[in-house]
Amino acid sequence: MNQDYRHYTPADHRMWQQLFTRQMAQLPRIASRAYLDGVEKVGFVAGHIPDFDRETNPALHKLTGWEVYVVPGLIPHREFYTHLYNRQFPATSWLRKPEQIDYLEEPDMFHDTFGHVPLLSNQAFCDFMAHLSEVALKHIDQEEVLQRISRLYWYTVEFGLIREDGTLKIYGGGIISSSGESTYCLREDVPKRDFDLPMVLDTPYHIDRYQDHYFVIDSYDQLYESVTGIEPLLEAYSAQQA
Repeated sequence: MNQDYRHYTPADHRMWQQLFTRQMAQLPRIASRAYLDGVEKVGFVAGHIPDFDRETNPALHKLTGWEVYVVPGLIPHREFYTHLYNRQFPATSWLRKPEQIDYLEEPDMFHDTFGHVPLLSNQAFCDFMAHLSEVALKHIDQEEVLQRISRLYWYTVEFGLIREDGTLKIYGGGIISSSGESTYCLREDVPKRDFDLPMVLDTPYHIDRYQDHYFVIDSYDQLYESVTGIEPLLEAYSAQQA
């Protein structure tokens, strides 16, 4: 699929501008420095929807070798992880309507692109996703094991927090793209747990409401290192299934 940039209407560009401006009003105080730097590196601005072919992908190729790959919506696990393995981040190209500004049942381009793409400028984070996808493809036909891998993806790539200079910051795309959860997750009364791989793999998540708790990493290198030690745990889950 192609983005087909010419089909975006003035209303689409206004929606991007509204969403972008709303989030960037609060993210400089609460988002990871790697994400904020990435916004500039990939050239995201309020004035127009990113053009994948002319702007975003050329920038990503130079930075980390990744690219945005257009998909129609949610795709099967095998296809999803195959794209990640090939350093292609699957993203939709459609944008929400005004009546959907605060809630969507399925991720749109703002979530996929604004939420995730800036961090694809960070090499350690990209290495984590590439290695995770390799592990996932190895276990793609083992549903219980794949569910554990999905939890790791969920609590990091989608809803992860990071400790920077002693302060909690957000980096997960599901949080970054959500006006409400961006502030909710940092509230003192919301539980945070230090990242622990076995605990993450054993912790179910919610897709229809804010998370009950969030996991905090100390660095993006820690994410990559966690995947290098994941196989013994997955083999144990696989043995339980047999």
